Amino acid sequence: MAEQDLFLLRTGHGPVVRGGDGWTALPDWEWDALFRLDDVLGTLESIIEDRPLLDPTERPRVITPVQSQEIWAAGVTWLRSRTARMEESVGGSDFYDRVYDADRPELFLKATPHRCVGDGEPMTLRTDASWIVPEPELTLAVSAGGRVFGYTVGNDLSCRDLEAENPLYLPRAKTFDACAAVGPGILVRRDPLPDTTLIRCSVRRDDTVVFSGDIPLSRMKRRPEDLVPWLTRHNRFPAGCFLMTGTGIVPPDDFSLVAGDVVEITIDGIGTLRNPMETT
Repeated sequence: MAEQDLFLLRTGHGPVVRGGDGWTALPDWEWDALFRLDDVLGTLESIIEDRPLLDPTERPRVITPVQSQEIWAAGVTWLRSRTARMEESVGGSDFYDRVYDADRPELFLKATPHRCVGDGEPMTLRTDASWIVPEPELTLAVSAGGRVFGYTVGNDLSCRDLEAENPLYLPRAKTFDACAAVGPGILVRRDPLPDTTLIRCSVRRDDTVVFSGDIPLSRMKRRPEDLVPWLTRHNRFPAGCFLMTGTGIVPPDDFSLVAGDVVEITIDGIGTLRNPMETT
């Protein structure tokens, strides 16, 4: 089989792979096992070559593409996000300026698996925060061996007012129940995405678009794949991980998400991640 991009979904009955001709089910494969492969693309190609395609009328239920994978994130990777972080963090702006110019990137644990949701599932707005925004991010699928084998869409939901109080409040601003969304699936490919790849974000409120923005990958300060060696330095991931690569789409300062909003994030070649917002 000639090498090609594949698309990988996690369903309630096991992984499903889309190649050039259709969808192939892998009911005998555990999701975590795919992240432990040395060559995910090559292995998937060889597996699906001799397996029958799914009946086109079958619609397996897609679930969050996370089993045991931690979700990590990078910050200050785009010029605009660096500017926004400096503006919101009174007295701490120099921290972000120094990160922007440093070799070592800002990396932090965003979510454990149970704090992550998939396409169509609600994300949580903290009731002790009043300035909450989506952060649309290209998200890398990283194998247990530290290799980027695929790409998905991520939403690094963030409470900007909590972080503005003090940079040390970053964990509270970033990590809570249903704070991260990834999906709908993983684009599995050998080469990095082209710089022309566009990330788009829109927020719908009562059927009206109240915010929208887009940005190409060419505007990134750091290359997405260059972040991974820093993440895996003295840091093992037995079941692989996901790495959100930072956002270049920043809503205006007077914008905050409210319950009932629906955030849609689309990345060329990957698809769209949709999540309603709710309070609990």
